Amino acid sequence: MKKLNIVFLFLLLPFFTQQAQTAGELISEGDSYYKKFDNQKALEFYKKAEKLEPGNYEVLWRISRAYVDIGEHMPSSTDEQKDEQLKTYKKALEYAEKAVKAAPDKSVTYLRRAIANGRIALYKGVFSVASVVNSVKADLEKAIELGNGGNDIQAIAHYVLARTHAKTSEKWKPARSVLGLGWADNEIAIKEYKKAIELKPNFVMFYVDYAHSLIREDDYETARKMLKKALESPIEDEDDSVRKQEAKDLLEEIKDE
Repeated sequence: MKKLNIVFLFLLLPFFTQQAQTAGELISEGDSYYKKFDNQKALEFYKKAEKLEPGNYEVLWRISRAYVDIGEHMPSSTDEQKDEQLKTYKKALEYAEKAVKAAPDKSVTYLRRAIANGRIALYKGVFSVASVVNSVKADLEKAIELGNGGNDIQAIAHYVLARTHAKTSEKWKPARSVLGLGWADNEIAIKEYKKAIELKPNFVMFYVDYAHSLIREDDYETARKMLKKALESPIEDEDDSVRKQEAKDLLEEIKDE
């Protein structure tokens, strides 16, 4: 009888081991896939963690991030595909909203909401969703004001704020001022890019987008330096290879300026 009990417990051991997996362990597994740029697999683990701890902001903001990254790489040639992409961004926003509610004192939650809203704003067009663009700016400034989450979070917050200023300021100022977007300024974008790079150097996209803003100000010398830095930086993001090619092409384009 004692032998049978031991055999029975041995058979149940895998079940208990599986059940004992914590939300933290699931997050770690998801993060490992995220680092390999496998966003779909990362999302699967984050969603499992959500079932265990539905109010955990660490889970919620990561789910939002996964949906944004998945959305960015979805096909968008047809209206149906575009609709699916927008649904994915709206899902990212839904989870970012939950994250802000769960942790209103954490920079990362406002950052993720800003990024999700930013994707929606770019999709729909700045002029059609001016209030969303203003919300993006407010969330980024809140994330920076809170100042927590580490250098990477703060660097990305400064970078996204820079992009928000840069992209919005491309529009004719009198027209955007009517919509409450008169605050956008490429010179502020340049300051924010510099801060992002100070906090997180050697990140490809920071240098490339910074270069674009510098070119708008006819500062070709500094732009060339930044593009060369982009080409020298390691691959850390799934789009870095594309951005490096962009840097190479842009460097060739402005070599004689």
